[in-house]
Amino acid sequence: MAAAISVENNFAALASRLILSLLLFLCAGCQRAGDPLLEETFDRVCAVEPDAEIAIRNRDGAVLVYGSNASQVQIHVTLEAYRRDRLKQFAINVSAQPGAVSIDTRFPPQPRWGLFDRSGAAYLTVIVPTTAKISHLSLHRGEIVLEGLRGRQTRAQLGDGRIFAHNCFSNLSLRLRRGTLTLSYDWWEKETFLAQASINQGNAWAFFPTDSAFRLIARTAEGTVKSDFENDPREARTGGSGMQIDTLVNGGGQTKIQVSASRGNITIVEANP
Repeated sequence: MAAAISVENNFAALASRLILSLLLFLCAGCQRAGDPLLEETFDRVCAVEPDAEIAIRNRDGAVLVYGSNASQVQIHVTLEAYRRDRLKQFAINVSAQPGAVSIDTRFPPQPRWGLFDRSGAAYLTVIVPTTAKISHLSLHRGEIVLEGLRGRQTRAQLGDGRIFAHNCFSNLSLRLRRGTLTLSYDWWEKETFLAQASINQGNAWAFFPTDSAFRLIARTAEGTVKSDFENDPREARTGGSGMQIDTLVNGGGQTKIQVSASRGNITIVEANP
């Protein structure tokens, strides 16, 4: 009996050592407490036409896009990593023509093993003509901010994180896999545009001033829809845990707002300017 217990104890000890060794191997690239955060910056200014087409690709970090009255694109990038060799492996590829600008952030290769990726993050601030077309904006993880855009199209997609679009009187197409999506207007203009925002998992918020006029279509498959604007409902339906609202706000006008969520809640707020 004693021999059996000894063998069992030896096996448990061996298993513990193997598990510890595996964890140490997997965490070999983990950030240690007190490791310094290293940074590098990149800046570039490109002269463009007012309706230039802009494409931006990033993986981890943030992309902030602001509209301005200048006929140029200003790019500021902050790169962060915990190792100098990883920081040096970043690449910012910018292709600029008067009618189109492409910004592509290339990250260091991801480690094939390990629980943590220390390749870092890239934070992009891009100032574009307010009438520029954002034909493609993609980010895997982090935050996307869109401010004051009026181009004929603004398309952005994010894997995990937060999208915030503020005062964008543009044909919007916003897609988020998981996180929080916010659409906000401080004032309203009699423009004709379509704003489409969809989220797979998470919550969506939309803020509009009292005098705004648009058709609102909000639907969720699993969750709730709440709206302060239901003065002319075309359709309000609930079924199971899902819900849909189809409403003309202040007569509807020429603008359509569509918000959808697969799993999550949608809240439409009447916010005075």
